[in-house]
Amino acid sequence: MMNKNLKKMLVVGLAALMAVSAAGCGSSKPATKADNGKAALSGSITGSGSSALLPLVKDAAAAFKKDNKSVAISLNAGGSGTGLKQVADGSVDMGNSDVPAETKLAKDKAEKLQDHKVCVMTVAAIVNNDIGKVVKSLTAQQLQDVFTAKVTNWKEVGGPDEAIVLVTRPKTSGTRALFKQYAINGAEEAENKSLQTDDSGLLVQSVAQNPGAIGYVALPYLLKNDKVKTLAIDKVEPTLANTYSGKYKVWGYEHIYTNKSPKAAVMAFIKFITGSEYGKRIEELGYGISSKMQTKEVH
Repeated sequence: MMNKNLKKMLVVGLAALMAVSAAGCGSSKPATKADNGKAALSGSITGSGSSALLPLVKDAAAAFKKDNKSVAISLNAGGSGTGLKQVADGSVDMGNSDVPAETKLAKDKAEKLQDHKVCVMTVAAIVNNDIGKVVKSLTAQQLQDVFTAKVTNWKEVGGPDEAIVLVTRPKTSGTRALFKQYAINGAEEAENKSLQTDDSGLLVQSVAQNPGAIGYVALPYLLKNDKVKTLAIDKVEPTLANTYSGKYKVWGYEHIYTNKSPKAAVMAFIKFITGSEYGKRIEELGYGISSKMQTKEVH
């Protein structure tokens, strides 16, 4: 009888010991939570492409990381064409573009990507401050003549007797594609007679520092900027209000392209940047809200 009781006690004790051990093992530990109470994301997000969209994507990334501290985000410019090529070949998670993918990629490659429309971007022609004091507006034809180097002196379009210095962008640039189509009627820029960069900040700096210079840049790069002057086109100023109404024609939708099945961290970021809460920041940064567009024209 004593042996049976002893055996029973040993079995009960062993069971209790196993229960305690199980309670202390890592498999039963609750999943880590982010500050917002949701399961924490981890991993990395890489993106490249449009320098025009870069300020918005960087701002959104900083806000996104407040609740997702374990997600590493690396963002670069390089031009819309570069971003689209890199997302198509899988070297980045996001390709940021000022233009639809099919305008820069072969049809079969473009069809493999998922388009996430983010906002509206207005492109403004800008001039050196000394020119801007005299020349406030150019007609569309005058603008075309300037960028094709048919006109090479500001006196030919109502300005001072000073040589025109063109500051343009490479063919990979989505901003260039928009400006070409909607500002200068499809004409090719005089590349051999221009300074060239696809860094929007550097472009603004180049126009500011070179007497007689003219270029073009996304409106967000002109916030609180008194180093250059914007030009009206046919007396229509490059403002968000004029873009929304359809009076100002040089604009386009901004896109983030991913593959068809992006990883969890990328999908969460896309949902964040296109969500209504972050949407409150869009106009503050100089971009337009897609739903406010009153024109049916698709850029």
